[in-house]
Amino acid sequence: MRFHLTVPLCFIAALAPLHAQDEPIATPKPPAAVPSAPVAPAAPQASASQQPNGLKTRPDIQAPGVVTVAPGTRILLSMINSVSTKQAQVGDRIYLETAFPVLSGNKIVIPQGSWVTGTVMLVKRPGRVAGKGALQVRFDSLTLPNGVNRDFRADLGAIDARDDQTLKREESKITGPGDKKGDVGTVIGTTAAGTVIGSGVGAAAGNAARGAGMGAGVGAAAGLLGVLLTRGPDATLSKGSTVEMVLDRTLSYEPSDLDFSNAPPRAAISEGGNRSPQPQRRGVIPGVPFP
Repeated sequence: MRFHLTVPLCFIAALAPLHAQDEPIATPKPPAAVPSAPVAPAAPQASASQQPNGLKTRPDIQAPGVVTVAPGTRILLSMINSVSTKQAQVGDRIYLETAFPVLSGNKIVIPQGSWVTGTVMLVKRPGRVAGKGALQVRFDSLTLPNGVNRDFRADLGAIDARDDQTLKREESKITGPGDKKGDVGTVIGTTAAGTVIGSGVGAAAGNAARGAGMGAGVGAAAGLLGVLLTRGPDATLSKGSTVEMVLDRTLSYEPSDLDFSNAPPRAAISEGGNRSPQPQRRGVIPGVPFP
């Protein structure tokens, strides 16, 4: 009896590992996805225009009511003081005023009589044998009659046509005139004078032709020496002459900047170009002086 019970139990114990291998292995479940926080949309950016050179430029946004003068605007100026390569030095100041008003949108932005300052950047004296005088200037600021000021670095665009000078626009440099005619006239004049004097001396000595030749040679030599010792004409910006300024940047003005109601009256130009107020004549009757 004991034998029969022991056999089944051993048989069941031997089959237990085989039954365990037939059962499917449970695979772990993936973790539940955690919901991500909502992402805010990117802020819109100002549109940029593509330039041919690959650079992007953004349009200038002007506040409402602002009046602008665009870069490249040409402003006619009149010289208040004189500048010459004979006396000027690098760093000297030049003073001018606007000779014609500048408008923007049918409104006067820069009235006639506004003040402009500049700086002498280069001075080259004319040579005695060769080389012309040269003067380079730069414009630095503009002040309206009411005192509103704007700074810039503007170039010289044109000079007075009455001046026998040339302008190199890309450098804002004025080159003085040459004096070849004057040099030739000096040599001819001294030669003629030497010929006359030599003829007189030769005639007194009994050989007028030889004296004339010697006098001509001495006179030509004296004239040439005078030319070599004399410098050519200087480059100048004369008082009262007109020049043209080319803006290098935008000038912006608020409406309050263009209030000229309290601006001082523009002084009249007296004889010689100096600015001075007109004298008041005193008398019993206005406008009639005392006898």
